[in-house]
Amino acid sequence: MKIYADNAATTKMSQTAVEAMLPYLTECFGNPSSLYEAGQKAKEALETAREEIARIIHASPREIVFTSGGSEADNQAILSAAALGEKKGKRHIVSTAIEHHAVLHTLKKLEKQGFDVTLLPVHEDGIVRPEELKAALREDTCLVTVMYANNEIGTLQPIREIGELCKEKGIPFHTDAVQAVGHLSMDVERDGVTLLSASAHKFHGPKGVGFLYARKGFRLSNLIEGGAQERGKRAGTENVAGIVAMAAALKEAEANREATALRLTALRDRLIEGLAAIPHSALNGDAQKRLPGNVNFCFEGIEGESLLLLLDDRGICASSGSACTSGSLDPSHVLLAIGRKHDVAHGSLRLTLGEDATEEEVDYIIQTVTETVDRLRSFSPVWRDLCSGKSPFIL
Repeated sequence: MKIYADNAATTKMSQTAVEAMLPYLTECFGNPSSLYEAGQKAKEALETAREEIARIIHASPREIVFTSGGSEADNQAILSAAALGEKKGKRHIVSTAIEHHAVLHTLKKLEKQGFDVTLLPVHEDGIVRPEELKAALREDTCLVTVMYANNEIGTLQPIREIGELCKEKGIPFHTDAVQAVGHLSMDVERDGVTLLSASAHKFHGPKGVGFLYARKGFRLSNLIEGGAQERGKRAGTENVAGIVAMAAALKEAEANREATALRLTALRDRLIEGLAAIPHSALNGDAQKRLPGNVNFCFEGIEGESLLLLLDDRGICASSGSACTSGSLDPSHVLLAIGRKHDVAHGSLRLTLGEDATEEEVDYIIQTVTETVDRLRSFSPVWRDLCSGKSPFIL
């Protein structure tokens, strides 16, 4: 049995997205900035895609800027807010300790430029508290950036409450919604969001394309200089085929979102229950306030890398954390932030189910993970020390 359970890393392009994309690779390949008919047909497709995306997140089409993906959108949003803040003498930014590295590394860059960054802690459930965020706000705060849903442990943040706080204080609010768009209800007006980042390949669109929502009146700084594309805010000929496919994928995901969420939540809970039966294991993040298909566990006494390789041998694709840091030997910063010890954090497993997941596949994952954890523990000196009492159990 072959099971792909790493949809948080990337998703398979939907047939709908592929079919929408193909004509703009072969037939309607004109440059949307060109004035002749072929270019204007591409321009029309580009603007239709912009309108469809805007409608789904309850924005105006003019508030959508197309990017190469979530990382670029995060960078542009944060650096733009910092530039605006600096002009007003405001150089303080509030974020959380569990953000994606596209956010955290950008904030580190700003710290080197003299900005003061407050990274809020999250509790054991992986959720930031609005009252703690409120206490961190200052007169010179120029941005709050809090992710919508965590890419590793799937926890959902209180975005609406944070948006209300920021609106009261007149502070721009950015949310990295890469894991949320296409899977959760998106409404930038309801949530009080000033800036929102999204990436197509997380909801069955192509890689290399995404978008940034920037509320009307918020002035974006340019990351890329050159032409006047995207109303002068993002130079470079637009990836028309990718953008059309992204809009098609998002439209399809939105049409099926509620039914998909119900089914995936049931499968997620079945998987959580099965893996929780493994001795000395622990679910990472809140059991309910999490993405419908996300399950993240720690298993004491094993290494996550070994677990992944053995699961791959048995047909299961999974991960031990963010795909962007899979080459790192350091434990997940997200797991450390929720209080997991280094030794336990190394033994993590992230399983993210796709829309086509079945009960049979979930049961196979439970059985296979259970057997593989037992096998790894059987020749682990760390597990031997734990069982003998030489070292204390953590979980």
